[in-house]
Amino acid sequence: MRALFLMISLLVAAPLAAETVTLSPAPITEWKAVYGRIEARETVPARARIGGTIRSLSVSEGDLVTAGQEIAVVHDDKIAFQIAAYDAQIAALEAQLETAETELQRGEALVERGVATVQRLDQLRTSVDVVRGQISATRAQRDISVQQAAEGRVLAPGEGRVLTVPVTPGAVVLPGEPVATIGGGGFYLRLSVPERHAGALAEGDAIRITSDSGEREGRIVKLYPQIDNGRVTADVEVEGLDTAYVNARVLVELPVGERPALTIPAAAVETRSGIDFVTVMDHGAEAERAVILGERINRDGTTYVEVLTGLVVGDTVVTP
Repeated sequence: MRALFLMISLLVAAPLAAETVTLSPAPITEWKAVYGRIEARETVPARARIGGTIRSLSVSEGDLVTAGQEIAVVHDDKIAFQIAAYDAQIAALEAQLETAETELQRGEALVERGVATVQRLDQLRTSVDVVRGQISATRAQRDISVQQAAEGRVLAPGEGRVLTVPVTPGAVVLPGEPVATIGGGGFYLRLSVPERHAGALAEGDAIRITSDSGEREGRIVKLYPQIDNGRVTADVEVEGLDTAYVNARVLVELPVGERPALTIPAAAVETRSGIDFVTVMDHGAEAERAVILGERINRDGTTYVEVLTGLVVGDTVVTP
């Protein structure tokens, strides 16, 4: 019994063996800091379909609109005069038609009594058909003018945010002139990267974004093949991107390569009086070394830190 108690006491008093890590170079990603701009995926102008004067304008910069929503009304006085002229022509033609139909009925009665000829009756029928055709043509022309007046309503081409409104109520616009610019289809970051880093970029690469709301991650979704002024253009999708200000600049870090570095678990570092220390095994005994650390890296759910100086390849680091 005494021997069992002594064995348990020795096991409790014995310290637990510490884990160790032998240092070897490991590749870490190099990041390049650039600025990206928040842009709309689709920028579509809402254009006036007819020329005239802006009678009403119902949106301003920053408003959200839906597809088909009326954003302005363009009025042309000449169209109203054309419709009135067609109405007068139709009224006159209808009066002619009434007279022609009366003449036709009288001619049919005379033909039945043998007073008028069948040739005269055919002429009367032709006169009725001609007036009816003129009425149909005039009504079609009136419908065109009515449609032109309806096209004075400027509609939003899609759902999105109003970016620019270059006109004011009372301004004169021409057919095809933009009344507002709508940004829709979602928002993304557009990057302009020096061409020397083009070979290190690929669609699907993760990037780091720093904004007022904190750090977040995005992915490159498109690389444009044309190099403009020594720079490559790339589009990045980011969840929860702040779109209050379009064309706002956001700090972005891109992966542009890899380099070998010595990394140790962050838990192995102890800081005292502003100096970082790491415990290593030196000839079978533990010893502390002062180190200078670099950036922190998350790998497989564990935080590692780069060691710039103080350790070399092959050192054995004691970790808790």
